[in-house]
Amino acid sequence: MRMQFWKTTVEDLYQDNPPHQPVALELWKAIKRHNLTKRWLLRIIDEREKNLDDKVYRNIQELETYAENTQSSLLYLTLEILGIKDLHADHAASHIGKAQGIVTCLRATPYHGSRRKVFLPMDICMLHGVSQEDFLRKNQGKNVRDVVYDIASQAHLHLKHARSFHKNVPLKAFPAFLQTVALEDYLKKIQRVDFNIFHPTLQQKNTLLPLSLYIQSWRKRY
Repeated sequence: MRMQFWKTTVEDLYQDNPPHQPVALELWKAIKRHNLTKRWLLRIIDEREKNLDDKVYRNIQELETYAENTQSSLLYLTLEILGIKDLHADHAASHIGKAQGIVTCLRATPYHGSRRKVFLPMDICMLHGVSQEDFLRKNQGKNVRDVVYDIASQAHLHLKHARSFHKNVPLKAFPAFLQTVALEDYLKKIQRVDFNIFHPTLQQKNTLLPLSLYIQSWRKRY
């Protein structure tokens, strides 16, 4: 019902008929002010609706598709708000969104495990002979860490691809991409603990993260 509400609401917003709901009214103002593309908003809703049943990703491509349709779509909207229409920026946003989705899936694994759920791609788990039960029991064997390594490597690869466009991406787009600082921070931390996804340090905040964000912003890097 929530998803249907937002589908109907988005259609109404683009017909200048916003419902009297605070979030919808603010979204309508943003649409009018920045000429936001309806397709990105609907894509986020459609993808979330498809995943309401908490199904497991059969492969890494399914996880990347989910990330592209949700995280990357949000970045495309952010670029529109910044007034940027640039192919290189769009390519970077696509890869950063996918990296964000993969890292979010990794970071949430201990939480999901506490609810007896595992969402890591099945194809990579099967490749290393790892079952969902291994994650539920917090198994820290080499094969489990190999699964985490493979998934984290894919996120790192997307970050690398996103940064390969950096010389051609307009400077105005960089604030939209600063989440790469937090993504890289997590990937470095998980590497330091030898890809033990249950290591307690991975659940701790990095108090220096705001400083890292400031430095990258000052250096005009993402």
